[in-house]
Amino acid sequence: MNEMRTILLVDDSENDLILMNLAFKKAEFDCPLQMVCDGEEAIAYLEGDGNYVDRDKYPLPDLVLLDLNMPKKNGFEVLTWVRAQPALKRIPIMILTASIRTEDVELAYDLGANSFLVKPAAIEDLIEMLRCLKDWLQFNHFPPLINEEVGRMSLCQ
Repeated sequence: MNEMRTILLVDDSENDLILMNLAFKKAEFDCPLQMVCDGEEAIAYLEGDGNYVDRDKYPLPDLVLLDLNMPKKNGFEVLTWVRAQPALKRIPIMILTASIRTEDVELAYDLGANSFLVKPAAIEDLIEMLRCLKDWLQFNHFPPLINEEVGRMSLCQ
């Protein structure tokens, strides 16, 4: 089995962040969970820029849960940016949004999303979704991320 994985949750709704944090606990999903509240902050986190320079405190995530509708930079812009970064393009990105628009699903996959999840309305369904995600993370094999800053491979296994 793989070790605990760091997840970056990107969502502009403070209520959704609180709800997700609670659902992670209820699902007994005790992985390191990092949270940012907009697309610009997500990019800063992934770049290790500004407040996120300390990779011990803010490690590169093994998975990004990305909302679409956010201020500053939306989820599509973040997804496009990540997929253009050689050192980050292998990070799995799951869209986690309230949108059920077919156009959003298609565009997310066209831009390189690995999954498209619609936020469940009921907390019980959200907890079940996170239990499934926990199982997937436990069994999935991840490729190493290329760390250009130090010119070596950063293993995510």
